[in-house]
Amino acid sequence: MRPIRKAVFPVAGMGTRFLPATKAMPKEMLPVVDKPLIQYAVEEAVKAGITELIFVTGRNKRAIEDHFDSAPELEADLESKNKIELLNTVRGILPANVNCIYIRQSAPLGLGHAVLTAAPIVGNEPFAVLLADDLIDADEPVLKQLIDAAIKYDGSVLGVQDVPREETKKYGICDAQRVDDRAARVTHMVEKPEPADAPSTLAVVGRYILEPEIFDHLRKTQRGAGNEIQLTDGIEALLRERAVYAYRYDGQRYDCGNKTGMFEATVALGRKYHGLEP
Repeated sequence: MRPIRKAVFPVAGMGTRFLPATKAMPKEMLPVVDKPLIQYAVEEAVKAGITELIFVTGRNKRAIEDHFDSAPELEADLESKNKIELLNTVRGILPANVNCIYIRQSAPLGLGHAVLTAAPIVGNEPFAVLLADDLIDADEPVLKQLIDAAIKYDGSVLGVQDVPREETKKYGICDAQRVDDRAARVTHMVEKPEPADAPSTLAVVGRYILEPEIFDHLRKTQRGAGNEIQLTDGIEALLRERAVYAYRYDGQRYDCGNKTGMFEATVALGRKYHGLEP
């Protein structure tokens, strides 16, 4: 496994669950306490050693680009008012060695299509995929845990957790053979199966380390669940020729793709890191 320096952030979704807040604002820019949702994912990637951030965007996503760009007028204003702490916060959103690249997804054809859109930038090297909806609070960044596992097992790695059986229809579900306490080799995957049809309750969450061969399979993948090109289907094809592992990460996940998860994350992180009480 070669060094992993690139991460793909699919951020082209419409965020309809949060309307009307997301009518003019990207869902990924909704705040959890004092930072937008996308920043938590970016910080996790940077702490894991990622230096190339690839955002797969759509319409009305300009605010994401602006957030990770410099803001000379704002910085000058803060400096003139001697608001040094805020100035350092604004300037420190991204380290100087980290680059942002933006590419537009041509049509809303699903996660697999979004990842495939990044292929010209990723090239022929392993890479990470992070879904900002899944905010994961962990002592060691979850992406770093997955990168270490990918190096150890020499294969693609999916972040997973066990979910109640009645919730399998919300996730990509793995059938896997245990390797050790945290890792299992995936033998089969299915996208959003009904509980009675699910091969297990081992659900893939929004963290992936993928080998570049995934792109060849995504190019051949037909539209599946939701009439979209599913990343799960591409991985199912990949695992027939390359090892793919499911890894039970250490961390607390908040599903910020819905209002309940967003509220839970805001309360939990507000308490833990800011001393706030609702």
